[in-house]
Amino acid sequence: MATKATLRFTRQAPRKMRLVADQIRGKSVEKALNILAFSEKESAEVLKKVLESAIANAEHNDNADIDELIIIEICVDQGPTLKRMMPRARGRADRLLKPTSHVTITVAEQE
Repeated sequence: MATKATLRFTRQAPRKMRLVADQIRGKSVEKALNILAFSEKESAEVLKKVLESAIANAEHNDNADIDELIIIEICVDQGPTLKRMMPRARGRADRLLKPTSHVTITVAEQE
């Protein structure tokens, strides 16, 4: 039985989050948590929290064995972009784009 955990509107660029997500896709939960714990990327902390939530959901809702869980799907989609203005010289303004992401992690017991 597959179990999901979702985080929406996180203030990280999806392009940067996908770099870390690609490292843990298809791995066992134990290996993935180890990789995320020692990663220096900021998005590793966010993905670790979502993965821990997916593990807790699987344990609580589906009575899954934690040692048998693997990541079957990890999806990082683009959320809405926050548009801000930055003052520049001579009364002008530049546009700052602050991207957001939606993260979905699906775990299931290994067969």
